[in-house]
Amino acid sequence: MRTAYTSDQIRTAETALMAGLPEGTLMSRAAAGLAMVCANLLQGVRGRVYGSHVALLAGGGDNGGDTLYAGARLASRGARVEAVLAGSRAHEGGLAALLAAGGRARPFDAARAGDLLARADIVLDGLVGIGGGGALREPYGTLAELTAGAAGLVVAVDVPSGVDASSGRVEGPAVRAHLTVTFGAYKAGLLVDPGASHTGSVELVDIGLGPHLPDPEVAAPTGDDVAGLLPRPGAESDKYRRGVVGIAAGSDTYTGAAVLSAGGAVRAGAGMVRFASTAEPVRLVRARWPEAVTTVLDPSAPEGLLDEVGRVQAWVLGPGLGTGPEAHAVARAVLAADVPVLVDADGLTLVAKDRTLLRRAAPTVLTPHAGELSRLLGVPRERIEAARLDHVRRAAAELGATVLLKGSTTLVAEEHRPVRVNTTGTPWLATGGTGDVLSGITGALLAAGLSGYDAASCAAYIHGLAARIAARGGAAGGGDGRRGEAPIAALDVAEAVPEALRML
Repeated sequence: MRTAYTSDQIRTAETALMAGLPEGTLMSRAAAGLAMVCANLLQGVRGRVYGSHVALLAGGGDNGGDTLYAGARLASRGARVEAVLAGSRAHEGGLAALLAAGGRARPFDAARAGDLLARADIVLDGLVGIGGGGALREPYGTLAELTAGAAGLVVAVDVPSGVDASSGRVEGPAVRAHLTVTFGAYKAGLLVDPGASHTGSVELVDIGLGPHLPDPEVAAPTGDDVAGLLPRPGAESDKYRRGVVGIAAGSDTYTGAAVLSAGGAVRAGAGMVRFASTAEPVRLVRARWPEAVTTVLDPSAPEGLLDEVGRVQAWVLGPGLGTGPEAHAVARAVLAADVPVLVDADGLTLVAKDRTLLRRAAPTVLTPHAGELSRLLGVPRERIEAARLDHVRRAAAELGATVLLKGSTTLVAEEHRPVRVNTTGTPWLATGGTGDVLSGITGALLAAGLSGYDAASCAAYIHGLAARIAARGGAAGGGDGRRGEAPIAALDVAEAVPEALRML
C-alpha cells in the first residue's frame, strides 16, 4: 500500500526526525537523492552527466535549498548548471555550494529564463514545496508557465509548484512535470487530481521519516494488496458460497446498462447473478449472459416486488433503471433489503431526490461521477472537480456510505478510513457504459463477502487493469498505461476482467 500524507503531517514528522540529527542532515539527504535521480535521467538523455545542461528554478525556501544543493552535486560532475533565483532571497548555503561547484545563478528575468529553459536537458522545479498554498505569486507563476516550453525533462522537487501538496488543488498556473522526486513520503496531492495530472511519474527518496509518520490520510493499493483481498474458491466452494449478486438495472429505454452491469458481475466471478428488470432488458441479458437467472419485475405492484427474485447476498441498483415512479419503487424495495447495496447511475439520481432511501442499517456503496456527486451534495460540479479529496470525504460522512468517486483518479472514501486512490486505468475508459461494468464487478465482490471499502477499492483496480488490457489488445503492459493503446468499448472491459484477475 502506498501511503500518502498532508503537509502538516510531513512537517511534524520532519521536526521529530531533525531533533535527533545534526543541522542540515535532511536537506543533504534530499539533495543527494534528487541529484542521483537527475544524474540517471541525464545518462538516459545524453549518455553522460558531463557537459549536460541543467536549469534550476529556485525559490527562497528549503525547497529552493534542496534544488541548489542538488545542482551543486551535478555541477561537480561536470554538468553546466544555471539557476534562476525567483525569490527576493536565496537559500544561502545552497547558493554558496552551487557557486563553489562551478554553477551559475542569476535573478529572475523572463526573457533570459525562457531562453535557459529552451536549452536545458533537465529543468528542476524548486520554486515552491509543501508549504505552498493557493495561486502562485509572481514571478513564480510566470516561471511555472515557462516550463511548458522547456525543451528537456521537467523534474518537480518534492511537489510541482502550484499544486497543493495536501489536497491536489490547483488554483492557477502550475508546473506540469515529467517526473516528481518527492522526499520522505508521498504527499496526498500527488495522487489526487487535479494535482496528479501535474506530477508525471513519482519517485520517492527515503530520508528517514518512516518511524515518525502518523496514520496516512490517503492510500493507493498495489496489485499485491488487491490480490490479498480477493476471494478465491476452494474445494468446498459452490455457487452460493462464492456469492449471489442481485442486479436491478436497465429499462425499456436503457437496455445496454443492463447487459453491461450483468457482464461485469459474471466476468468478475460471481457464483450466481440474479438479474431483475422489465421484460426487454431481461430478454437481452438472458441472450447475452445465459448464466444469469432472470426475473421480470412489475413495478406497478410494489408489494412483494422482489419476492420472486430469490435470495441474494448483495444488490447492484441503478444502471439504466430510469428515474420515474416505477424506478423509485424498485429502488425502495432494493434498499429495504438487509444486504449490502451498490447504488449507481439512475439510482444515484433517485437517492439524491429522496435521501430517506439511504436510511438503512446494511452497508451502502455509492459510485458517482462528479456530476452525480454534485446532485447528492448540492455543490457545483466544478467545485468538486477542483477539490475531489475534500468532497469525497464529505460525501462519505454526510451520506453514511462508502463513496467511490469516479474520474481520472478514482477515490474510495469511508468515514474514519484513509481515502483510497486507484492507480490503474487509461483515458480510454472515458466512454459510455464502463461505469456499468464497474458496478457489476463491485457487486460481485460485495456478494463474495468483501466490505464496501474493500470491494470498491478492489473493483476500481480490477476495472482499470482490465481496461488497460483491453486497450493494449490483451497485454497489460507497463509505463503510464497509454502507449500503444487503442479505443475500447465497455464490453471489451468486461471481457478482459478474467485476464485482469488471472494476473492478480
